[in-house]
Formats: sequence, C-alpha cells, structure tokens
Amino acid sequence: MSDSIRRLHDAVIATRRGNNTSARTARLFAKGRPFIAKKVAEEAVEVALDGVVGNVPATVCESADLLYNLVVLWVDLGIDPDDVWTEMARRENLLGMAEKLPKRARKGAGGDAGPSSAPPTDAPVFDFHPIPHRAASLPIGEAGSGPARRR
Repeated sequence: MSDSIRRLHDAVIATRRGNNTSARTARLFAKGRPFIAKKVAEEAVEVALDGVVGNVPATVCESADLLYNLVVLWVDLGIDPDDVWTEMARRENLLGMAEKLPKRARKGAGGDAGPSSAPPTDAPVFDFHPIPHRAASLPIGEAGSGPARRR
C-alpha cells in the first residue's frame, strides 16, 4: 500500500508543478489549503457514516477518496509519505503498534518527536463542528427533502 500512496503523492506533486493533467487535483490546489482541509474532513465524515451503517463497499470507496484528499493536503504542506511512515514506526516502537498516541505522549512533542499541538500563528483556524446525519433517523422519503418546517 505504501507504494500506491507514494505513486499518488508523486502524481499530485507533478500536477502541482503543471506536469500532470489532473483537473480535479489542480482545482483543489487553486482553491487553497482551507478548501483541501475541508475536503479531508468531509471524506472522513463520509467514511464514518458509511462505517456506522455497515456499508462495506461505500466505506472502501470513501476511504480511497479520503486517502486521495489527505495526500493532496500532505503535498500542500510539504509532507512526504515517509514522514508519516516514520511517525508510525515511532509509535509502533513506543506502543507495540502504530495506534493513536495518548494525549500525555503528545504533550511537548514538537520538533523531531512529532507535530506540536499548537498551530503556527499564520495557520487558518477552522471552527468545525460535525452534526449528526439527519437522514439516518428520518423515515424514507423525508431525507434530503429540504429544511425542516415549523408547523
């Protein structure tokens, strides 16, 4: 899998440099990092929603979309896949598997030990509050039928 991610990363870099004809990737870069980050968040939510209802084929497809958008974000930030694999290896050495680090292990990480918890002062701040997916709790025919009306 890391080879697929590497090939995707290389293709995204080529698109950013104008050496590839991916219109979708070029549009993402043209819209900027906040838009790219929003796409990552949207795909992550779609993966979670499909996973919750047990839709395996949709979860697989949305996971591929998530990885694509994540790689675009990596390229925009100058992150190489090897940076991520190195962090995963570090976690595996610490925890026995490359799982999420406990908050106490992240505190003060910064520098060579991993990302700091504070964003750079010039970084955009996103006020992202996921909302429950209404369609899952509505009777058939009401999902996506527009805004709720007061009676």
